[in-house]
Amino acid sequence: MIPQYSSVLLISDLHLTPSMPLTAQRFFDFCEKDAPQVEAVFILGDLFEYWVGDDIASSSPFQQEVRRALANLSTKVKTFYMHGNRDFLVGTDFLKKTGMTLLKDPSYIEIADKQYILSHGDALCTADVGYQVFRTWVRKSWLQKLFLRLPVAWRLAIAKHLRSNSHVVSRIPSAEYRIKTNVTLQACAALMIEHSQSRLIHGHTHLTNHHREHLNEQTWQRWVLSDWDLDHPESFLPKANTLYIDGLGPRFIDLIKPQ
Repeated sequence: MIPQYSSVLLISDLHLTPSMPLTAQRFFDFCEKDAPQVEAVFILGDLFEYWVGDDIASSSPFQQEVRRALANLSTKVKTFYMHGNRDFLVGTDFLKKTGMTLLKDPSYIEIADKQYILSHGDALCTADVGYQVFRTWVRKSWLQKLFLRLPVAWRLAIAKHLRSNSHVVSRIPSAEYRIKTNVTLQACAALMIEHSQSRLIHGHTHLTNHHREHLNEQTWQRWVLSDWDLDHPESFLPKANTLYIDGLGPRFIDLIKPQ
């Protein structure tokens, strides 16, 4: 059954971590003040900077605080969660304790009588062949089970190593890199054709915008969600927004500037 709501908020790519306290606090405020104003909230992946197993949450004060905020939110509005490329190991124990409902990627929903396809977005970055091979492997259930059996220290070391490599590569200011790590028209068109839809919402790329696109005879609209970062003003202006959808259609809401 397709989830149907008259008003929703969508967020993604908060990359929550104790080292980014201002971003985390804005998320806690969002859960307490902004999110309860709608019928449903959709978190489209990468809520956390990394996730190496639900068992870590029981020993992490920060993750426990996030869990409490989500559990409280879930008592007020329907809350959905979709795995991202950094938190795809969020499991049933964490979801059960937060009261969130897991969404497959992609999923489609109906908001104010219009249908939308939801995705984290990394599967649409098909120009990055190496990443797609990596993604296929790490999503295999048997490999995840093996990883989760490793000692906690090993899992954390692997996650930090992958994060370090990602940060180094992402500093490359080339047009080729930006194209390679963005979604492709071909992947978006194929997704729209497969689901017979014309509206797509995703995160992952951090390139917030509303696009009207076409390929051959296929046309669609695409909304890209913002990443959040209030802790690095030396690099760029603080950023955090949400996509609000009701009967008037989708529009981005800046969660930093006063409304």
